[in-house]
Amino acid sequence: MAGLRSGELQRRGSIVTGVPWGPSEDGLDRPYWDGLANHELRLQRCGGCRAWIWGPQWICGRCHTFDPGWETVEPRGTVYSWSRSWYPFISELPIDVPYVTVLVELPHAGNRRVLGILSDPAPSGPAVTIGETVTGHFVDPEDRDSTWPLLRWQRTRIGASR
Repeated sequence: MAGLRSGELQRRGSIVTGVPWGPSEDGLDRPYWDGLANHELRLQRCGGCRAWIWGPQWICGRCHTFDPGWETVEPRGTVYSWSRSWYPFISELPIDVPYVTVLVELPHAGNRRVLGILSDPAPSGPAVTIGETVTGHFVDPEDRDSTWPLLRWQRTRIGASR
């Protein structure tokens, strides 16, 4: 995306590349984005030692096996950390401020942690709680041929704990 001005879009095939999300040019994380397009959360897992890997890597950091595979993971976890932002950092992504970014720990993926935006932050309601249960849901773009879906997190129960 280097060299693009805010709001400037480029096309590569049928996918817009001027937005700051989507597969990297080296293709390493493409299965993650393909999973979102199919409403699945996919993370890497080593076929040798079965370790979960996130962010995507070419090699397992534990046993050094090359080319780890991708597995579908239940998009449900607990809030490990969170932050409320009052500034829209991504101008291409229409989002109401304030919004809450959460670091979600996934028990079905060896407690790997993924970042995301909480879709119901309730800025005037109860604060997000560490250990609160959240469930991922998939947000499709208006035009599926122009950009990639996103994963958002939603409170499962306010006040739930680990």
